[in-house]
Amino acid sequence: SDLDVLRVLAYFRARIEDHPDRYRLVGTVEEVRRAKAEGVLGVSFDIEGAVMLDDDLDLLRMYAALGVRQIHFAYNRNNSVGGGCHDAEDGNDCGLTPFGHQVLAEVNRLGLLMDCSHTGWKTSLDIMAASGRPVVFSHANPRGLVDHPRNITDEQIRACAATGGVIGINGVGVFLGDPQAGTAAMARAVDYVADLVGREHVGFGLDFNWLPEIDDHPPGLNREDWWPAKYGYASFAHMSFARPEQIPELAEEMARRGWSETEVAGLMGANFLRVAEAVWPD
Repeated sequence: SDLDVLRVLAYFRARIEDHPDRYRLVGTVEEVRRAKAEGVLGVSFDIEGAVMLDDDLDLLRMYAALGVRQIHFAYNRNNSVGGGCHDAEDGNDCGLTPFGHQVLAEVNRLGLLMDCSHTGWKTSLDIMAASGRPVVFSHANPRGLVDHPRNITDEQIRACAATGGVIGINGVGVFLGDPQAGTAAMARAVDYVADLVGREHVGFGLDFNWLPEIDDHPPGLNREDWWPAKYGYASFAHMSFARPEQIPELAEEMARRGWSETEVAGLMGANFLRVAEAVWPD
């Protein structure tokens, strides 16, 4: 619910404010660069799915004021804004709805990153065709390597790059096709996207679950609906995730594969920062 989202935002904002030596709330590219220069972790928030908008555009404006800088419209399942990737697999991706077009226009106006991860094939293509700003897949892997409905097709990858956007390779084993979520599997996915649309259009978004033993799902959540067992989802405690410690390994592996220092820096974050510079408010 929208109240749950506010509670989460309130908690993280308080935690960040209580530890200024470690964290900084950032909302502009300049603030990202300043945080890096000062050796603190710059943090902004994203919203996964438009359900928490409760069909109210004013809530989107409020979330932006509280530090949300990125949103995707559907988390695996359809809602009033657009379709999710698992409904798409069943042939029921509703596409970007008329209300969804209104939300997209407000996302563009507010300067939020439009993220198509978890979104249905048709809905994502509708979004990328209609958006006036670059669009990203913050954590989505190529379906050309692993045929999973959470992964994205070559058509989606090309459409994203055509907006000026970036595809972030995630580190989830089931989407990498590697039960160990190894660095080599991530590098393979990185190269696949780079070979398709260029090295300036790929980054990574690990989607790392760092406390798998903690179940923070709301009471009564239907896990089977959101994460159908037929698509290979186990409980998160038993899923493999690439670790943050693998990031330097990935950089070294791409250099070994012939990527230049500038290209590796793009993969490590500069490509996404370029998109943020084109989207976020000054």
